[in-house]
Amino acid sequence: MKVLSIQSHVAYGHVGNASAVFPMQRLGVEVWPVHTVQFSNHTGYGAWRGRVFDGPAVEEVVQGVAERGALKHCDAVLSGYMGSADIGTAILRAVAAVRAANREALYCCDPVIGDTYAGVYVRPGIADFMRDQAVPAADILTPNQFELDLIAGSPTDTLDGAKAAVSAVQALGPKVVLVTSLATAETPADSIDMMAGEGGSFWRVRTPRLDLKAVSGAGDAVAALYLVHYWRTRSAALALGMAAASIHGLLRRTAEAGAEELLTVEAQDEFVAPTSAFPVETV
Repeated sequence: MKVLSIQSHVAYGHVGNASAVFPMQRLGVEVWPVHTVQFSNHTGYGAWRGRVFDGPAVEEVVQGVAERGALKHCDAVLSGYMGSADIGTAILRAVAAVRAANREALYCCDPVIGDTYAGVYVRPGIADFMRDQAVPAADILTPNQFELDLIAGSPTDTLDGAKAAVSAVQALGPKVVLVTSLATAETPADSIDMMAGEGGSFWRVRTPRLDLKAVSGAGDAVAALYLVHYWRTRSAALALGMAAASIHGLLRRTAEAGAEELLTVEAQDEFVAPTSAFPVETV
């Protein structure tokens, strides 16, 4: 499998491509990372150094890859945080170029907009761009619960509500939707759910809540893991179980160490042979 991954990048820590690329490589995937920013660390620290690239800079790198004749071998495009609308446009042009070269290629969009704790944290216009342009172009969408609410425009505080929201998002374009974190009225206080929907069916995995510091990058990692497992199995349910097991293992190891950054390298065995497995339920 070969993946073009267009995301932000940090030198210290694991978010964006720094969180997504290595798990895919550990699973035997050839990854072509294109960075939309190059920062010293993620912005949650309050201070960072580095640069934001513009859309033309991203398009230039993708064009260079295309000139190598490589896009016909690209099986999927993965995108995450978009710092500006012109970056988003560059990503969608890359998707179109890959699809023109390989009709079977998938586009997995992690629609990074915000979360329950911080609200919307992207620049003005990005949320609209995601909903109106990126989401309809995607084959696979991996929102968190906050982003699912925002894109669907309906509440997800119950399981039925979450399923209805996933269906509404699928009507916009994506065939497969993975909700990367879900807490409904039916979710026990000591647990967290993940849910996937495809073809009118829904599946849920429930894992124990962890005493975890506010680390960043887990969503980037789980989107990457899910994309790889879905491409290989073509099953939203199987991919859900495998991705959930790996991300729980990574987060558990990070929590046990009390680390402020994901232990992506130290816990790498969790990507290929997760310590724990969790049942996938039809809901």
